[in-house]
Amino acid sequence: MTNPDSSSSSSGHAAKSGLAALTLGAIGVVYGDIGTSPLYTVKEIFLPATGVALNPHNIIGAVSVIFWALMLVVTLKYVILILRADNRGEGGGLALTALATHAVAGKPRLRKALLLLGVFGATLFYGDSVITPAISVMGAIEGLEVVTPALKPYVLPISLAILVGLFVVQRFGTAAVGKIFGPVIVIWFGVLAVIGVVHIQHQPAVLAALNPLHAWEFLSERGWHLFAALGAIVLALTGAEALYADMGHFGARPIRLAWTFLVFPSLALNYLGQGALLMADPGAIENPFYRLFPESLVLPAVVLAALAAVIASQAVISGAYSMTKQAIQLGFLPRMEVRATSASEAGQIYVPAVNWALLAGVLAAVLLFGSSSALAGAYGIAVTLTMMITTVLTYVVVREGWRLPRAVAIPATLLFLSLDALLVAGCAIKFLDGGWFPLALGLLLFVVMSTWARGRELLMGSIRAEGLELLPFVENLAASGSTNQALRTAVYAVANPDTVPQALLHNLKHNQVLHETNLILTVLFEDRPWVPEEERVQLQPLAPAFWRVTLRFGFMDRPDVPKALALCEPKGLRVPPFETSYFLSRETVVPTPGAGMANWRERLFATMSRNAGGVAEYFCLPDNAVVELGTRVQI
Repeated sequence: MTNPDSSSSSSGHAAKSGLAALTLGAIGVVYGDIGTSPLYTVKEIFLPATGVALNPHNIIGAVSVIFWALMLVVTLKYVILILRADNRGEGGGLALTALATHAVAGKPRLRKALLLLGVFGATLFYGDSVITPAISVMGAIEGLEVVTPALKPYVLPISLAILVGLFVVQRFGTAAVGKIFGPVIVIWFGVLAVIGVVHIQHQPAVLAALNPLHAWEFLSERGWHLFAALGAIVLALTGAEALYADMGHFGARPIRLAWTFLVFPSLALNYLGQGALLMADPGAIENPFYRLFPESLVLPAVVLAALAAVIASQAVISGAYSMTKQAIQLGFLPRMEVRATSASEAGQIYVPAVNWALLAGVLAAVLLFGSSSALAGAYGIAVTLTMMITTVLTYVVVREGWRLPRAVAIPATLLFLSLDALLVAGCAIKFLDGGWFPLALGLLLFVVMSTWARGRELLMGSIRAEGLELLPFVENLAASGSTNQALRTAVYAVANPDTVPQALLHNLKHNQVLHETNLILTVLFEDRPWVPEEERVQLQPLAPAFWRVTLRFGFMDRPDVPKALALCEPKGLRVPPFETSYFLSRETVVPTPGAGMANWRERLFATMSRNAGGVAEYFCLPDNAVVELGTRVQI
């Protein structure tokens, strides 16, 4: 049973840009993260801490587990099943959360629980966005140690320099760099496959790893060391969530084609090749990836790996920008400056505050952990928890939204939840070795996002309780006819469309003037990615000279208010752009004792509210037509 939106979405994407171009783009952006996992995964499995002895039996078993984990978790769970759960073409944690909460709209308690669960999953993505650039770039640059041990002291400073450069160039946009992403990653996967095949030919016995019985034997023989081994094997799966998160950019079909015909075969061949190398030369365990290459090719391999690592990092950085934009428009983060970096691609954005916060986190991770092996302890727990949350939310969608029979939905969900639980447990034992780092980041962000959402709820409640009812007020005002009139249009932005905007009250009190046309404007963000133009504007006459205007945007739309107001003209209301003033109420939040939130959370919300980005910039209002009037609100 499929979601009909999924096929129409991918076919629409294909028709627009061409299936081949979209598939190439998907290879470059979606698979950069999982494509760099061979740099460090196999080495981590055979560390002394995992208790896995380096012998041919265990090598075949470990490679078998990697192969079948990729088959079950990535191919079956994500490529075949979860890519069907699209929110009008968009994927990712918040898009899936919106889909799940919409499916249980009639169950408020369950809806709230799912919303909090989805937001927590989104915060874990930011933890991944810090660890991925750090471990990918360091894992690539550590290849210099294979060229010559004398270069080891330079690994850390070179890694730091590359990471700083990566974040500094973000403000210029990714359009130019993006054109080489696909070809570079195609070359990367080609090299992974070819070098893997070379070593498989020398040691064909490693092909026994394709038999799932070897994977079962390997896991069943581990005993209590099972979770330590899984904590290393899960590194091969990091980046799987990107398949779903980036569906909106490329469509489901190109992502499936890229995985099936290039990415999965290349990864499988490389892991088999590393296994074959270790069976022939156990000493290669110091860095089995780079030891695949002859000495003359190690340096070019390091350069190519560094490029692939930068691309993998770029994918999660861009994802963090998109996640932030969605969170702002769904009401979980305060307004921030969001810059469009492409005139033709709406999805290419830059969020300065997020960029510099991520850079600070990445540099802290590199300096704190110091090597890719140490970072591997921090990597995985955020990813596996996100995978588990995705499984839960997907069950709600397929059961409550698509009405899939319980006999089908429950066994499939239990299978994937069991796999997720094993992976989470495997990563949980690394908590003290660094697993605390992304969890701490996620929990901190969860506190921030939940505080902002609850604070806005309390703020709106306070304004509603203390505000004047709009309709009787404007009717009395129109009937009195005694106010001076300005021959312009006034737009009063208000969160609650049923109360009188504070800016209107201040304008009447201090300026003693009423405009010829007055719009009471409310902007709503819906739990769908896009709102078509024909549904953008809702217009309602209230009294002579007064209109209530509601603008609706999706969480991926750019909220350009002047452009949207131009759509009022066919409905009978002209809003002349050069004769319109925008009156904004800027609330100063005053924390008070009593009901609501804990005092420290109210103070946190007040601080975020003071430092939130300007309404004018966020809604694309012209600078020379905005008037801000302040008001103090207690929560």
